[in-house]
Order: sequence, then C-alpha cells, then structure tokens
Amino acid sequence: MDEVKLRPFEKDDLEWLVDAHARLYTHDEGFDDSFGPLVRSILEDFLAGHDPACERGWMAQEGDQRLGSIFCVRLTADTAKLRLFLLLPEARGHGLGRKLLGACMDFAKGAGYAGMRLWTHESHRAACALYARSGWQLEASKSVHSFGQDLVEQTWTYRF
Repeated sequence: MDEVKLRPFEKDDLEWLVDAHARLYTHDEGFDDSFGPLVRSILEDFLAGHDPACERGWMAQEGDQRLGSIFCVRLTADTAKLRLFLLLPEARGHGLGRKLLGACMDFAKGAGYAGMRLWTHESHRAACALYARSGWQLEASKSVHSFGQDLVEQTWTYRF
C-alpha cells in the first residue's frame, strides 16, 4: 500500500465505482439491487454539476488498480457532506481509510465549510471507529428499512 495515490474522480471511474459499491454492499450487507442505481445517480449528478471550488471526489489507486473512493459535496452553504466512502477489502487495515478521510476533511476545511455531516449504517463498525477517532460525533441513530434490509442509520457530524 506504499504506492497508493489519491487522484481526482473522473468520468471513467463511474462504472467501476457503481459496480464496486453494488458488489460489496450485496456481499457484506445483503443489500438488494436498488443500491447500485442510487450510487449511479449520485455519481451522475456529481459529474453533471459539481462545483470544483467546494466539491471534490477522490479515487485511491495503486498502479492500475482502483482501491476506493471518497467525496465531499455541498450540503448547505457552511456544511459539507461526506459521500461514497469505500475501500475494497484488500485495501483495508493499511491506513488508506484514514488517508482518504483526511484528504476529504482537509479539502472541506480549505473550501471554507464550518463542518461536515455524513450518513452511514451502524454495521460499518470500522468506518464508525475511524470517524470517532478523527473527532466526528455521532449525532443520531434510527432504525430504517433500506435496500431490502433492516438497518440502523447513523448521522455523524464534525465541526472545524
């Protein structure tokens, strides 16, 4: 993992990222086939109209192999939203998640946001532990039925 680079998300990454999300969330979480189209819609919206001054996506890549992603998008004028944070299983446990999260948070702060927010599921224990170690606060949890599963949705916030 020493040769992993973070680079900007590009249009050519869309199909890979949709497939990776759909595959991993089906395998790990039992999500149904509604998740992939949601990821596609998020990425298509990003490509169609993001403001590069305050919104950015990153891909983690080693050589020709894509390993993960993270996105910072505008939620409100002073709050950024973290989206589509993903690491392939073989890329986990090497500090790459911390590197992606740091890049996203540094960008948000540099873009002038006062804070950040994200939504995730309680079952993503490693990601939630990373958020907590990085100073994020768990703001709310609620039971939901999404993507064919009963889940506990969480809202996390961070203030700069």
